[in-house]
Amino acid sequence: MLRRSFLSLITAAALLAPASAQLEPKDRHVILISIDGFPAWIWKEPALPVPNLRKLAAEGAQAEAMTVSNPSITWINHTTLVTGVNPRKHGVLFNGLLVRQGPDKPPKIEQWADKTDMVFAPTLYDLAYEKGLTTAEVDWVAVTKAKTIHWSFPELPTPEGKLEQEMIAAGAITPEQISWMQLGPQRKNIAWIDTMWTNAACYVFKKHQPNLLMFHVLNTDLSHHVYGPASHAGYTALAYADRLIGDLVKAVDESGLRDKTTFVISTDHGFKKVNKYIYPNVVLKKAGHLTALGPKITTCEAAAMTQGGMCFVYVTDPARKAELLPKLKELFATAEGIDKVIDGTEGPTLGMPLPSENQGMGDLILYPKAGYAFNASAAGEDTTGPTTNYGGTHGYLNSDPELDGIFIASGAGIKRGVVIPRMANLDVAPTIAKLLKLEIPNVEGTVLGEVLE
Repeated sequence: MLRRSFLSLITAAALLAPASAQLEPKDRHVILISIDGFPAWIWKEPALPVPNLRKLAAEGAQAEAMTVSNPSITWINHTTLVTGVNPRKHGVLFNGLLVRQGPDKPPKIEQWADKTDMVFAPTLYDLAYEKGLTTAEVDWVAVTKAKTIHWSFPELPTPEGKLEQEMIAAGAITPEQISWMQLGPQRKNIAWIDTMWTNAACYVFKKHQPNLLMFHVLNTDLSHHVYGPASHAGYTALAYADRLIGDLVKAVDESGLRDKTTFVISTDHGFKKVNKYIYPNVVLKKAGHLTALGPKITTCEAAAMTQGGMCFVYVTDPARKAELLPKLKELFATAEGIDKVIDGTEGPTLGMPLPSENQGMGDLILYPKAGYAFNASAAGEDTTGPTTNYGGTHGYLNSDPELDGIFIASGAGIKRGVVIPRMANLDVAPTIAKLLKLEIPNVEGTVLGEVLE
């Protein structure tokens, strides 16, 4: 009798549970959307014209602030979003792969390096693929030649790509439009390219119904860099991104899968306004540590690689680190506009690797004062100067509240009306993994159980 009563209770609980909570992974669809450079402080503006996002947030859950990873840069944080670990574990430190070229040569960035050479932690799409789920990406990053993504429409599509060819045959895009998305004069129109990426996301969801779709829009970041966050252009860019997300939501509705789909909307970093540049390579040049021809370094015993609100400094000959690092620390500690000089060996305290663990890690880390950003040019003699056509940036320490990002979860499996005071972007991957019944090994984030049904 007791056993029958217990089974009856279990059955009753199952009947009362939302249908979306009972979905099997193969019947569930998660769309992870990243709106590049969307700070939480702008999301809180009541007059921000983003009706689609407001509706999704009202129907689901949201965070008042999301702490991002250091460095607060695009590729780093997109990789955190799909791994649930900090850069020390996943390995991405730049928008590309930094390669040290040896003594007297500055480091360089290989932007389109293979995913396997850059990402050293399991990703959501890896784990989903292994479990027999279908995966797709549109303009995601650090995914070049990823073998665990079934359908890919990359940042730089080509007419030879599998999905591109299919879309051309279906009349969803033309070869000319694809060529206009390549590097060149047409590439400047990122708003139009965002439209093409959105069309691709709508197409791939309706046609192939992936269990996991990763989608990234970029015009917001460009507008905030050029005109500054909270500018007229910045607000317009966010409004346009909202319209594109509305198009994707409509495509999900038209697919008949809305009740099985979860939208997770996030960003890679916040934004700060700037009005002055720091030229760390000019600082090094004037101190005799490098030579340059115009803005480009020709030879160097130390060189700086800049990322807006942060800078890595490299000693090019490992045998000279002990000799040069104390001099470089002293040099930058007294340079105008620099707020902090941190030894690269302190990287793990910021979630970043040791230089001995990852060749991309700087031997020194520099952070600027408020209003300043770093510029890599080695031209001229001025170590600081006014910014031109550059109104904002990111890269600053993630403890700065202006770097906090947005987070919204809405749809299947998500509770309505939940507001989280603060979370970390480390928590996004384990929460999606929970929805898809995946296990992320050695994850550093936690499942946002309070938002799940």
